[in-house]
This record gives sequence, structure tokens and C-alpha cells, in this order.
Amino acid sequence: MATTDELAPGLSNARTFIVSDADTAKSLGSGSLRVLATPRVLAWAESVTCTAIHNALADGSTSVGARVSLEHMAPSPVGDEVRVGATVTRVDGRAVTFEFEASDPTGRTIARGEIVRAVVGAEAFMARLRPDH
Repeated sequence: MATTDELAPGLSNARTFIVSDADTAKSLGSGSLRVLATPRVLAWAESVTCTAIHNALADGSTSVGARVSLEHMAPSPVGDEVRVGATVTRVDGRAVTFEFEASDPTGRTIARGEIVRAVVGAEAFMARLRPDH
């Protein structure tokens, strides 16, 4: 597992994505319009949080999603750039809390929320699966 010094509030990451047809509500089945789908916003935010803490985790450790709160406030058309940034706001044992924000090229916030990831031992976590998996 990571030490508290390595995994601390303030650790952050950001990435810019381009909205494609594959990222739309129509393509993902979360609506009928060709605009950025809420599930894709969440996937991008999860990706940014994973990358933010990856190097702070001990060998054999990983993080898994535990809780999400997401507010998607504005549409983004195909071709738009979306910047997703996330910052660790709290570390409580194995629970790492992030605040994230997605913004369009004008700087307008299109989505924001909170993600809690749990730091786990990868082998031990996978050993908890049912035997038929």
C-alpha cells in the first residue's frame, strides 16, 4: 500500500479529451442526442483519478472505484475539447477522495463531482471473486 506521505491531499492530474461519436449519449445508450454522454464523463474522470495516484501506490496495489457523485450541467458537441481535472481532497485509510471538474474550451464547467477510490492489494481483491470467474 502507499504511504500517507505519497498519497496526500493536493495530488492532482488533468487530461484533455476530444468528444467523438463514440462518446455520445446516442452511441452509449444513455440518451438520443449526439452530445457528450454522462457515462463517458464519468469514465474520463475515473481515468484521470487512477492516473493521479498510480505512481504513489506500492507495487501490487491498485485503486478501485467506491463511490461517485456527478453533476453534468452542460452539453458538449462532437469535436469539442473537454478538459478533466481531478485533485485529491482527502485520504482516510484506504479511501482516497477526489474532486473533479470537466470544462469546455471556453473554461465553462460542464460537469463536476466527487469520486472515492479504495486502495487495495490487486491479488487479494481478485481472490475475492467467485470461483467460477
